[in-house]
Amino acid sequence: MKKIAIVVQRYGMEVTGGAEQYSRMVAERLTSFYDVEVLTSCALDYISWENHYHEGVSDVNGVSVRRFAAERTRDVHEFRKLTEQIIANGSVQAEEIWIDEQGPYCPELINYIDTCKDNYDVFIFITYLYYTTVRGMCKVREKAIFIPTVHDEYAIYFRIFDDIFNSPRAIIFLTEEEQAFTHYLFRNSSIPSNIIGLGIETADKPDPSAFKAKYGLDEYILYTGRIDRSKNCPELFNYFIEYKKRNPTGLKFVLMGKEFAEIPKHPDIISLGFVNEEDKHNGMAGAKLFVMPSIYESLSIVVLESMALGVPVVINGKCHVVKGHCLKSNAGLYYNDYYEFEGCINYLTSHDDIYSIMSQNSKNYIRTNYHWDDIINKFRGIIEMCNMKDNGVVR
Repeated sequence: MKKIAIVVQRYGMEVTGGAEQYSRMVAERLTSFYDVEVLTSCALDYISWENHYHEGVSDVNGVSVRRFAAERTRDVHEFRKLTEQIIANGSVQAEEIWIDEQGPYCPELINYIDTCKDNYDVFIFITYLYYTTVRGMCKVREKAIFIPTVHDEYAIYFRIFDDIFNSPRAIIFLTEEEQAFTHYLFRNSSIPSNIIGLGIETADKPDPSAFKAKYGLDEYILYTGRIDRSKNCPELFNYFIEYKKRNPTGLKFVLMGKEFAEIPKHPDIISLGFVNEEDKHNGMAGAKLFVMPSIYESLSIVVLESMALGVPVVINGKCHVVKGHCLKSNAGLYYNDYYEFEGCINYLTSHDDIYSIMSQNSKNYIRTNYHWDDIINKFRGIIEMCNMKDNGVVR
């Protein structure tokens, strides 16, 4: 049985974040076909990288996880200053420092990859942005599969990433938009690649009425995920508050997720914090609409989960990937300013016939494009290709 290493910055059942959740979903399913081991840090928090888990090997939901301690935490203030300096007038030398400061700074993880690389047939590196990928992939280029989770943000233009995007044996993209953007920016279309995405699974029979009864809710729109400035949440809060001023309805705004940004005190904004999977899916199924304000998404699992439950989405039109979901599915609307946001909400809450069509379109889109059997078969194709001498086209 081939041995696969999945290298990712954080890993665990309690870890929130799209790339980290994706890593766990893939790792758990690949264990049916390969000897899988995750190589990661001991961090739970992606801001400070403070060590939370114990070093060494443990089992996480049937997956072997080998953790390495971060040798230092991150000074967020100093890191922000360094980032601003590079954006204004950066150098490759400064970018090298930035990668180490970005973290999680785990030199022992990189040493392990270098000294034990012959023990693994394939290394899968998830997310381009972190120390673990930049410092680790160069040690095992000939057997590296890269899942960059790219979106158009400031860091992707740092020159230090040029080599990383032209290093791996193969690349897995999550969407057509991500592939097109990456090929345009890095001129790396000669590297074998495939658009794979992930499978979407939700509760077979969600109980939205139980969720509404539990939290005293009636009609609401929903946001699920990290409540953070990087997700553009403050703008969404302002939009919703303005909406309520102009549209005095009973509509509520429910948030589910860990708070990294201040949530305004408003009687119609309800933050539930981190919830379990049952509440999450029941809450999604009960929502009138799912709203995604983020500009920087490479896939957005929560948008796809909502669509799987037949809930139309309203998304930020500046995010090309999630906008692509809307256009390809005919199951969502997008906005570029407050007035378009207001128009989207009012249209979908007042046109039951169109809403019903979009709800069915949502489910059809997920069934057609995001089934785990198909996803894992594509993964296995790339893994097997990486063990061939001929670096041919990935099918």
